[in-house]
Amino acid sequence: MASSAALICETEAWKDLKGHVEDIKKTHLRDLMSDAHRCESMMLEFEGLLLDYSRQRATVETVDKLLNLAKAAQLSEKISRMFNGEHINSTENRSVLHVALRAPKDAVIKADGKNVVPEVWNVLDKIKDFSEKIRSGSWVGATGKPLKDVIAIGIGGSFLGPLFVHTALQTDPEAAECAKGRQLRFLANIDPVDVARNTNGLNPETTLVVVVSKTFTTAETMLNARTLREWITTALGAPAVAKHMVAVSTNLALVEKFGIDPNNTFAFWDWVGGRYSVCSAVGVLPLSLQYGFSVVEKFLKGASSIDQHFQSTPFEKNVPVLLGLLSVWNVSFLGYPARAILPYSQALEKFAPHIQQVSMESNGKGVSIDGLPLPFETGEIDFGEPGTNGQHSFYQLIHQGRVIPCDFIGTVKSQQPVYLEGEVVSNHDELMSNFFAQPDALAYGKTPEQLQKENVSENLIPHKTFTGNRPSLSLLLPELSAYNVGQLLAIYEHRVAVQGFVWGINSFDQWGVELGKVLATQVRKQLHGSRTQGAALEGFNYSTTTLLKRYLETSSEPKM
Repeated sequence: MASSAALICETEAWKDLKGHVEDIKKTHLRDLMSDAHRCESMMLEFEGLLLDYSRQRATVETVDKLLNLAKAAQLSEKISRMFNGEHINSTENRSVLHVALRAPKDAVIKADGKNVVPEVWNVLDKIKDFSEKIRSGSWVGATGKPLKDVIAIGIGGSFLGPLFVHTALQTDPEAAECAKGRQLRFLANIDPVDVARNTNGLNPETTLVVVVSKTFTTAETMLNARTLREWITTALGAPAVAKHMVAVSTNLALVEKFGIDPNNTFAFWDWVGGRYSVCSAVGVLPLSLQYGFSVVEKFLKGASSIDQHFQSTPFEKNVPVLLGLLSVWNVSFLGYPARAILPYSQALEKFAPHIQQVSMESNGKGVSIDGLPLPFETGEIDFGEPGTNGQHSFYQLIHQGRVIPCDFIGTVKSQQPVYLEGEVVSNHDELMSNFFAQPDALAYGKTPEQLQKENVSENLIPHKTFTGNRPSLSLLLPELSAYNVGQLLAIYEHRVAVQGFVWGINSFDQWGVELGKVLATQVRKQLHGSRTQGAALEGFNYSTTTLLKRYLETSSEPKM
């Protein structure tokens, strides 16, 4: 038996895959795609959602070897340990139980021996009750007007996840109907421009502010909260804070000190990481205020359906497991450092930025969970744009520059179908024509011989040649309802966890975000001293000193 500190790259399964890379280098997707049996084995369906990974640079044998790697990494045991509430986030000594946030009421999921599902549903029921009071107008602001506008203040996981879901639901017919006459905005950046944009056109009398901070100490969030508290009290007086501000936090003492009624605080738990918190009060409260709890509950049920699929389905038919294993294959064996997330749906325009955090903050690690330096790369650079916008932006590089594996995401039905008389196809068909064409263009490419047959001038043939053999996968959803949005979120959350479990890293801490914050504290202290007492710049290197000097000399910030 290998010791618990052994690295996955020391296993026979890893070495077997390393050797197998040479076999794959001899293949081209043009040939692989001509094998119908292979293609059929690389398609799977779950609840009407179709995954096709036949355009990956992989054979049936590759998939078998990846499944052997999963066994060597003890993937099944690690997934069970997560669902059982064991402290798999060992560096912070915490369980990882975002699956409990969307579990059915009768489920049993334990953390430290206690079933947490009843606690989760206590908060969900409280959100349901509160959001119905706000939406019905039975809870009013300080001047007796209904609160129809909501600003949610949070950053990172308290912002990107809820914003993705909000943007996806805005044009869903059912959700849009429920949101009539209401606005939801998200304030994240401490740049005062973000405050100006988010308060522009809003009246404090009709605005509810949701402050999202687990500890109620997050620097950016609390400065923005104080700024909006000032905006409210200037217009309506100090007592208005209790009517116009609520909190998602665990620190009731600081919430009360801030002026928010602790009864209007919605809890979440240490076993929820920020980037995995969209299904907690962090996302469910603002989204329920906008769309009503019944719509948001469908989103939670969609995520839960994937949780159950992930936990119980054999790996060869398990969507998140296969996606995770293929990402490990692309990053650690084929050497592709990036991944493009390409949803052919404008409603998913905020999906890639959210997955950027879920993936890069989780798996951007240089040591194993036991603290050993890794001799292989983990994580990938995630980026993306909705199609067809991306086609007119960065697809040039994807087709003829670096090889970047692509995730194509499409829907059978549009949220907002349009069919113009006289047009060859509907607007959605036009969009989806590209969804189906692009993966083949990447896989097959175009040869010099084909160009010669088309009588392309010799001098242009090198420029118009497409090498092909560029991997992608396609995920086709039946539609983009709240339920499907929940499924999509959970697929990617679990995919990222699978990658981390196989690499043997901790996907649930984020020490890399700390150092910059510590250094910013030193700069903040210096700026305060320089502005209030004319303190000389000291303790910084030549470069930072020069930049700070220029900033202080030419800055128009008021003297304090």
